[in-house]
Amino acid sequence: MSQFLDFIPKIPVADSVEDAMDLLTDTFAGFFDVIKKSGKFSMEFVTDFLVMIPPVLFILIIAAIAFFATKRKFGLAIFSIVGLLFIYNQGLWEELMNTITLVLFSSVIAVIIGIPLGILMSKSKVAETIIQPLLDFMQTMPGFVYLIPAVAFFGIGVVPGVFASIIFALPPVVRFTNLGIRQVPKELVEAADSYGSTGWQKLYKVELPIARPTIMAGVNQTVLLSLSMVVIASMIGAPGLGRNVLSALQQAKVGNGFVAGISLVILAIIVDRLTQSFNKKRQ
Repeated sequence: MSQFLDFIPKIPVADSVEDAMDLLTDTFAGFFDVIKKSGKFSMEFVTDFLVMIPPVLFILIIAAIAFFATKRKFGLAIFSIVGLLFIYNQGLWEELMNTITLVLFSSVIAVIIGIPLGILMSKSKVAETIIQPLLDFMQTMPGFVYLIPAVAFFGIGVVPGVFASIIFALPPVVRFTNLGIRQVPKELVEAADSYGSTGWQKLYKVELPIARPTIMAGVNQTVLLSLSMVVIASMIGAPGLGRNVLSALQQAKVGNGFVAGISLVILAIIVDRLTQSFNKKRQ
């Protein structure tokens, strides 16, 4: 059997992909360069602004948001104060701000792209048939693979890190938006139709408000997936806590890696609890 297979010529998949990537990078070089420069400028501006805020003031603001978001409970607020003070004490404050910027940009862009795609999937069988396999492919592909097109399009730095994070974090918000709108009771949709609502009125006044908890659950997963890409994105030059983890791994410094890892866990818990609290408050 193996001898028979040897007669089959090798399919030039790798060469075809290389040619396609070269064509894209050559054709849209100017477009990618504009995105890289504008994205880098925007993210550096946000990071500089966050670094300018006194750490104590920043911590108090986060604690106040956590306090009111959890219906005046002290648990998350106290954890935020202790956790952020620990990160500041370890000299990782600027790295934390870089990480927040990366997660903020990748999450916001993923949500802006993902929610309309989810709405399109819920309204069109054709769109669902096309988008569903793409989402499956994006979720099953290892995160490291996304670094290849990111570097090819944007080189090394924070912009390709955000690009890879967007691709990795996009599927949950698309799936949950599609699911939430499809789960809206048919009776309510029919009632809206009977009152003469247009498609846009029905979407914004009936379907999206009812599907909001499910959509917010998808947003929560998207934010956490963006945060999980921080370490991987550091391999192509993205700044932040992920770079400290990668550096500790390369130099076998267990202590430094542990501190950077704990800092990422603290940030992940705060972000997760805040997004969940906002969802409960909306409900």
